Amino acid sequence: MNSDAWGEPRSRTVTWHDPMVTAAGALQRTGLETMEAIRDGVLPPPPIAMLVQMGITALEEGRVEFTCAVDESVYNPIGAVHGGLVCTMLDTVAGCAVHTTLPAGVGYTSIEVKVSYLRAVTAASGPLTAIGRVIKSGRRVAFAEGEVLDVARRPVATASSSLLVFPLP
Repeated sequence: MNSDAWGEPRSRTVTWHDPMVTAAGALQRTGLETMEAIRDGVLPPPPIAMLVQMGITALEEGRVEFTCAVDESVYNPIGAVHGGLVCTMLDTVAGCAVHTTLPAGVGYTSIEVKVSYLRAVTAASGPLTAIGRVIKSGRRVAFAEGEVLDVARRPVATASSSLLVFPLP
């Protein structure tokens, strides 16, 4: 099969801002203040958020909610949204929920994410909503959970996550 049989190519343009601007702004703020600054446009969102069309819709200490547009640009070879996008959403909301509990000068990174996929996702499933909640916020390790819901508010995936908490250099 040649490319003429594939139809017209489609495209999407991705733009982003220097991620070090956000990182520098985060050093002076608590985690919740950082997330609020990103939500409110005071700090630019991280590049991954622009790449996967994801943004903050709700914030409070220990809980976050993001939405993500889905389209064919994130499809896998069998005609559905790639599970990696859903996993990225879950990793993001688990990490950001933990971030909202941290003081200034403290960071985090995922050390484990366990994802359970519950139903297939297509462009018709979205936009997706991901909700992250802190289960236990420790001094060295934090635990969080997340879920992704389709536009009909049906769960499409859940996750549990462990995150390392550490002072930033």
